[in-house]
Amino acid sequence: MAWKMLQREDVEEQASRSQSHFKANKKISLNVHFICSLIKMFTQIHKKPTMSISKPMIISLLSLSVILMLISILIFSTNSYSQTTQILIPSFNLNYFKNTHNTLYPNQEATPTNISHIVFSISGAVKTWHARKHYVESWWRPNGTRGFLFFDQAPIQHLPWPPTSPRVYVSNETMSQKGVPYTIRIARIIKETFNAENKGVRWYVMGDDDTIFFLDNLVDVLNKYDHNGYYYVGMNSESVISNSLFSFVMGFGGAGLVFSYPLANILAKNLDVCLERYKNFHGGDHILQSCVADLGVSLTQVKGFHQIDLHEDISGLLSAHPQTPLVSLHHLDMVEPIFPTMDRPRSLDHLMKSAKADQSRLLQQSICYNHPKNWSFSLSWGYSVHIYEKVLAPSLLQVPIQTFAEWRKGAKPAFMMNTRGLSKNRCDIPHYFYLDSVEEYPGGGERQEVVTSYVRRFPRLPPCLMSGSRSANVVEKILVISPVTRLETEGRRRECCDIVQVEKENVTTIKLRPCMQYEIIG
Repeated sequence: MAWKMLQREDVEEQASRSQSHFKANKKISLNVHFICSLIKMFTQIHKKPTMSISKPMIISLLSLSVILMLISILIFSTNSYSQTTQILIPSFNLNYFKNTHNTLYPNQEATPTNISHIVFSISGAVKTWHARKHYVESWWRPNGTRGFLFFDQAPIQHLPWPPTSPRVYVSNETMSQKGVPYTIRIARIIKETFNAENKGVRWYVMGDDDTIFFLDNLVDVLNKYDHNGYYYVGMNSESVISNSLFSFVMGFGGAGLVFSYPLANILAKNLDVCLERYKNFHGGDHILQSCVADLGVSLTQVKGFHQIDLHEDISGLLSAHPQTPLVSLHHLDMVEPIFPTMDRPRSLDHLMKSAKADQSRLLQQSICYNHPKNWSFSLSWGYSVHIYEKVLAPSLLQVPIQTFAEWRKGAKPAFMMNTRGLSKNRCDIPHYFYLDSVEEYPGGGERQEVVTSYVRRFPRLPPCLMSGSRSANVVEKILVISPVTRLETEGRRRECCDIVQVEKENVTTIKLRPCMQYEIIG
């Protein structure tokens, strides 16, 4: 391995340290000589019977001297070792220790992470911005969020630029670098963002212009990790074929990629090398994952990031979300509107009403039962409620109904999760209810509870003929009462719920609550 020529300052520093090392060794030698003299003196004293010093006293003094000698040797040898270790660092990083302790970890605050500590890098194109603009503006908070929208060219046709959108950054020329131009441009975004914005930053988040982030949940998730460490956070695809084509251990860029400051720092420094090394790759996120792997960092998977490499109706997936905060959604323009009877922009706005009231519960599943009527309820908070006219176990209801289609037709196996097929058995077909409204009820000047309502969106079904079951066709509306406290999912149980009796027969009310210690659902 080549060794870098030391600069004058390095030579002077090493000479000073060598002198200190010499002095330390000299002190050690003096201490050893002194202790040996003491040992000799005490030996002679012990041999003279006329001396009045007792044997226990001699032993005590001798022991004390030995202890002092060992302490001196330990202190000086430790210092000299730590001072000389740096001289042996190879050429590629002679200032390793200096960089690690001073530059690599600029944020040492003990305060929790908030939205001001996060910088977003959003990749887009001028040609598609008109159709994608609504996705970004649905979650972007002017004067609150930091970051850039990276375009392939200046958005002249979209001027004047609205204050509701992120600042525009036109990506640097990539034609000088070998590889697929679009892929190179996307991969370079992390470096350009780091160079442009690096003060008071803890996390860098990458996404596409059709990625929807849920900021409160994102902040909560990132607070679980030490921003001074090397973290690469994201999630792979729901589609087996997508993971096969790229990587099962890759975070997909559309779902959102998160880099801690230290990782973004060394990634930006080495990116040009990685672009040359992986110039034949066809995905910017694939290049970044490969470069991160070369830096010795692996993906930290968070199930709340959703690539949505699916087609058609994804309501089955959204109605059985895993027990983790919803962080992102992607590819909503590749699937049907998530709410029936609404177009895509209105559907997204409708979901954001729930997100505004309580992001921590958004899409979180709760399951409860009305045993007298033999009904099972599956709630996806802020989105949907399903009623089954028979008792189904939670382990079954937590499996998504396969309302969606595979990303590439005919690919088998298609999905990275278990699914339930669309049954023709009327007892296994749920009554579908979708979000209608969100209301917050105050009490004593502060809101005490949130009430979400869900209404039927499909024609009534023929009743289940199973013994003991009663038809749910009479139910037209479902009210869900939830507390205002933020829901914790890490190491916690899902919320339990009770069916509250009401006077109106066509309205059912569900009240969420913490599960009792030994309560079992079902």
